[in-house]
Parts: sequence; C-alpha cells; structure tokens
Amino acid sequence: MVATLRVVLDQLVAPTDPELVEASRELARALVLATPAGCEVEAIAPAGKDEVEGVPGLAGVHRAALPRRELATALQMGVATGIGGGMIHSPTLFAPLVRHDRVHGNDQTVVSVWDVRAWESSAELPRGAAMWQKAMLKRAVKFADAVVVPTHALAERVREIAPKLGDRLRVISGASPLDFAVPRDEIGRRRGLSVPEGYLLLSGGPMPSHELSAGLAGIAASGIDLPVVVIDVPEGLEPAVVDLASAAGIPERRVHARGALEQGDRAAVYGAALAFVAPSRRASFPWRVVDALTLGVPVIASDSAVHREVVVDGGVLVDATDAEALGAALSEGLSSTASADRLAVMAGDRGKVFSWREAADKVWGLHADL
Repeated sequence: MVATLRVVLDQLVAPTDPELVEASRELARALVLATPAGCEVEAIAPAGKDEVEGVPGLAGVHRAALPRRELATALQMGVATGIGGGMIHSPTLFAPLVRHDRVHGNDQTVVSVWDVRAWESSAELPRGAAMWQKAMLKRAVKFADAVVVPTHALAERVREIAPKLGDRLRVISGASPLDFAVPRDEIGRRRGLSVPEGYLLLSGGPMPSHELSAGLAGIAASGIDLPVVVIDVPEGLEPAVVDLASAAGIPERRVHARGALEQGDRAAVYGAALAFVAPSRRASFPWRVVDALTLGVPVIASDSAVHREVVVDGGVLVDATDAEALGAALSEGLSSTASADRLAVMAGDRGKVFSWREAADKVWGLHADL
C-alpha cells in the first residue's frame, strides 16, 4: 500500500507572494527527492488551467472544484471543499482546516507560518489578507495536527498569539532554492538590471517594518562611498526608497531600487554585493539573509531574536536602530580585503546549515510521527 503525502501548492498556480511561491516550489521539489520507499507526493491546487510548474516527479495533481479566491473564502469559513482527507501538508495556512480523524481515518493536516505580519504590521498587507491569516490561524488552533514555523524565535511569538497550539508547534527551517548559485552570466544579468558592480545590498520597501531607513542611515554613517542596491521593492514604490536614501544622506545617483527578482537575477545581484545589510527586526523568516549566507556574502544584520538564531556566528549583529553603531560595523567589516573575506567565509559556513532537502526529511518524519 502506497502512502501519499498531499502538498498544497496554490501559490504555484495563483501566486500572491513571491517568497511563498518559491518556498512552496522548493519544499515540494525536496519532498519528491526525499520520498521514502512506499510513499509518493501529490499536489493539491485550486481549480484552473494553470500548470503546477517546477515540481517534477509528482504522482498527480488533485484540483479543487473552486478557483483560488473562492477556495480561500471557503477554507476560512470551514466549508467542505473536497480536498480534505489523507496526509496533507501546506507550506502556508492555505489548507482544509476542518475536523478529521487522525487516529482511525489516518487523516492529518499540517500547515506553516512564516511570519506574523497580520498581527504586528497588518497595515502593510493587502486589504483582507491580515483578516484571512488571523482566521486561518484560529482554525489551525482548532484542527491542525501540527503547525510548522521556521525558527524557535517565531515559535515563541506564535505561541504568544495562539497559546492553545501547545506542543503542536514544530520548527523546520526554510532555505534558499536547491540550486541557488551565482550564474555564469552574472555580469550580463546585472547589466540587464542596470545595476553597477560592487555595492551594498538591502531588501525591502519603505514600509515601517522593513526598517530600510535605519539601514540607509547606517550606510550613510559608515562613510563608505559605494552604490546601494535595494531589491524586493514593491512595484511603484521605488521612488519612495530613493527618497528614504536621500533623507539619510545618500545621493540619489548612488541608489538603485529594484523589485522582486527571479532566482537567477537575484543570485547575480548577490554575486556583486560587498555586503548584505539587514536592518529589519520583524518576527519573520529572513529569506534574503539566508540567500546572502548561502552565497557567502558578508552579512551585517540587526540584533533581533530571529537574526540571532539564523545568523549566529555567520555575520555581524548590531543594534540597527543606532546609525553610528551600524555604520561602524559596516566600515570595520569592509575596512580591508582580509576583513571582508573573513566575513564572507563566516557567511558561507553558516549558509551550509540551510537546506530544503533536510527540511523535507523533517517534514516526512513529522508526518510519520503523527
């Protein structure tokens, strides 16, 4: 008898968040690669004609009767959707969280939480998204067999929000894509993106929780006269990022704001970065910090609970709200080739810890334990 793990891959057919699209795809790929003997992986997806791309080896794709928008509403209300039953793993909260029989029916549902923006910075989310996330976590408290979070720091925060989850919280980290590496055509890709060679790199937008203003103020205080590249800027907000830099004292000519980049372009941008600056203290998984560690880019990050757990000794942690302290860390880290190389080696060593394949093994183990 074959045991089937059914993975919810709504993000791949109706993407709403680039980071969760990538996480859903990479986890599903790794689950297929790590499939134990006598098991298989199927996908669950909303109704539609879009293909579930980028995940070879799936045993099949089970389509819901409803398209994503209607399905999201039905899941929030606990309405029967026809996609429940069996072993279900969702890389997000998008799952059929309803009453089921794990003991006698072998039904189990596991969902994932990557951040708590809905509780800490709801104004930064699209209208209705925060309400949906809060409602789905409430359903998870009632019906999920386990809730996966990427760090112990986030587990503590989720436990404060939903104390009744108890020991159902499990920590399984995320990672950069399975084949994430600086591409051979990196120079051409950077030229195509109109970014220079050799710069300080940040990620995010002008939203308060991203704390770009703090990172830019630290760069200005460092006295380092290098270009500044900011990626993952929400569409249309590039001028606002340039304005933040100008307010911090960084000339407009030095600032290059770009949106979300596909994997190859993003890796190419990291390939010419002299350091990655991560000022945010959000209780969320720091995807771009992990990218920097994976590619051996020196990391200067805020001394937050999440960064202490993720970066550890792979970079420099500093009070990013103190521009002078952040600036001093930057100037010291890049004061010489030897110093920068040391930080790069530290980052690369730490980056080896993060692996989707290891995460997939833990997911299979979790469902076996349940």
